[in-house]
Amino acid sequence: MLSLLRKIHARLPLAGDLPLLDRDHSLVAFNRRVLHWALSEDVPLLERLRYLCIVSSNLDEFFEVRAAQHLNAKQSGQSEGVYSPQSYQRLMDALHALVHDQYALYNQTLMPLLEKQGMRIVSHGERTPEQRKWVHQYFEREVKPLLVPVLLDPAHPFPQVANKSLNFIVRLGGKDAFGRDNEISIVKIPRVLPRLIRLPDKVCPKIACFVSLSSVMRSHLNELFPGRSVTQFSQFRVTRHSDLAVDEEDVKNLRTALRQGLVQRHYGEAVRLEVSSGCSEYLSRFLLAQFALPDESLFRVAGPVNLSRLTQLIDLAKRPDLCFPAYAPSFPVQIRAGESLFEQLQRGDMLVHQPFESFDGVLEFLRQAVRDPQVLSIRQTIYRTGADPELLDLLREAVRRGKEVMAVVELKARFDEEANINWAEALESIGAQVVYGVVGLKTHAKLMLVTRREGRQLRRYAHLSTGNYNPRTARLYTDLSQLTADPAITHDVEQVFVHLTGQSRLPRMRSLLVAPFDMQTAFIERIEALGKAAAKGESTRIVAKMNSLTDEALIRSLIGAAQQGVQIDLIVRGACQLPAGVAGVTDNIRVRSIIGRFLEHSRVFYFRRGSKDELYLSSADWMNRNMVRRVEVAWPVKDAALRQRIIDECLVAYMHDGIDAWELQPDGSYQLQKGVSGAMPHGVQAALAARYGAN
Repeated sequence: MLSLLRKIHARLPLAGDLPLLDRDHSLVAFNRRVLHWALSEDVPLLERLRYLCIVSSNLDEFFEVRAAQHLNAKQSGQSEGVYSPQSYQRLMDALHALVHDQYALYNQTLMPLLEKQGMRIVSHGERTPEQRKWVHQYFEREVKPLLVPVLLDPAHPFPQVANKSLNFIVRLGGKDAFGRDNEISIVKIPRVLPRLIRLPDKVCPKIACFVSLSSVMRSHLNELFPGRSVTQFSQFRVTRHSDLAVDEEDVKNLRTALRQGLVQRHYGEAVRLEVSSGCSEYLSRFLLAQFALPDESLFRVAGPVNLSRLTQLIDLAKRPDLCFPAYAPSFPVQIRAGESLFEQLQRGDMLVHQPFESFDGVLEFLRQAVRDPQVLSIRQTIYRTGADPELLDLLREAVRRGKEVMAVVELKARFDEEANINWAEALESIGAQVVYGVVGLKTHAKLMLVTRREGRQLRRYAHLSTGNYNPRTARLYTDLSQLTADPAITHDVEQVFVHLTGQSRLPRMRSLLVAPFDMQTAFIERIEALGKAAAKGESTRIVAKMNSLTDEALIRSLIGAAQQGVQIDLIVRGACQLPAGVAGVTDNIRVRSIIGRFLEHSRVFYFRRGSKDELYLSSADWMNRNMVRRVEVAWPVKDAALRQRIIDECLVAYMHDGIDAWELQPDGSYQLQKGVSGAMPHGVQAALAARYGAN
């Protein structure tokens, strides 16, 4: 039998020979899966609109972060790695098709359905005289005083247009005040103005009527140019490359350098131009030339140039009947209210499965640490905390009570840099010690360490999480939090904090895997060990859940293990470059993606050989940046009962989801698994919400 297996393996293509799937097209495919929720008639109407807006927001970030290198290859005519003029063309074709489908859904389905439900966005041509009067008064009172039209001439060049801002370009007839034929004017729309305005009931008594800011502008453009005629116009929006790059080795104060860089982010390299579908060829050519963009970067849209701002309609409509029923998570089942968490943790570890269980369990751990007179110090990493003040208030109270408070604030968390700078300054102002991690690396690990005096000894307690210390996203993202007093784990957590603050060499870890040092190597060693065991005929299994799978070394090790007989199931929400199910190469690998009401965010890695298994939770996806350019941690779940709970709730249930699951095909496309034989006839998120929900 073993000799036969060896012969079969010898005939298999090497793992390194298989071309990987394209990362950016995989991200486009992910947004297709999100758009499916906007298309689904089973989803409440305003939630369908929300998913449409989420796709637009995702695409904004995609262009801001991923498009520049493709565009540079297009403009230079040179290929560099995976970037080439051809890759740019293929990517733009896929994105144009996705955007076309977005606006088709918006115009042909969602807007008519909203009107049937008594909500309507009213254009200028559809407004009654009373409505036009009200809109005109609104324009005169709220909008016009903030506008400064710029007529272009040698003394008035094209103004700086900020990233993702709403603007109008206008072509004028006639002559200016000095008799000149200057015909192009740019009108920048201030961000402080709402993009959607609800008309009062007195001018729209029977249904809820709204007007878009762009429509208000279109109907009053002539008033901005007395003595001239508006012959052509269009709203437009430019997206710019916005990934901040700061040479940390060459700056004296990272916080100051980042704050200065934030100003420049709004005016980076242009990568996309959006205009109205009716924009004239003359104006679109003028704008493309101004921003030095090729034709493929132009997106003509039949509606507002920023669909993501339509989330305002959901709030303005005040129609809870058209939204998901409010979900109230239960308080974590393992935490006994009214009893010291420290005493409970001395008896064993605890797990919180968010958002099905409340993040308030994590906050309770911090509250008790702040109020307990035996607690001497609190250390915490801060990556994305949001605007909720409770965490800051608790840390402020800890300082007031004389405890040592230290925070590792990651200033470079993409698009949260300003919020984190403000957090750092606020923490410093209350007397907390603030550090910014390691030069050249992002601190992405989610850790909290509490040191408590118990008799003559000091005892450590830790919180480790797959997600951020953010009460808002904790209600929207699936994540796992573990509370522990395990001496090996808490020792390692303390050493990670010492490393982050003192830049000292990290000692050998007792339990944790830490990137960029040993995490990638440790996972590859486990994968390869299972491959060798499978080649000997042993029963082996890998199940891994993550947001993205793009690290080539890990992908190649998975393919190699699968060729040796390891059965591998991967649950990957977003980008996945591993081509699963390729005949004769990756037959033993299955990849599925779950898109549901909550954003899948937990990372779980399970390895089994015979009757022995290991399970790790982590803050890290299997991406190259997580493995080599970030400080990340993965920790073992040692308690057998907790391990089984995670296997049941986060792995087995997800592999049998019969509603929200998509299966990756060998060509990189995804197939919805709804109604597939053998699958659970419900979504895993709905099942967990029903199990844990307090309502």
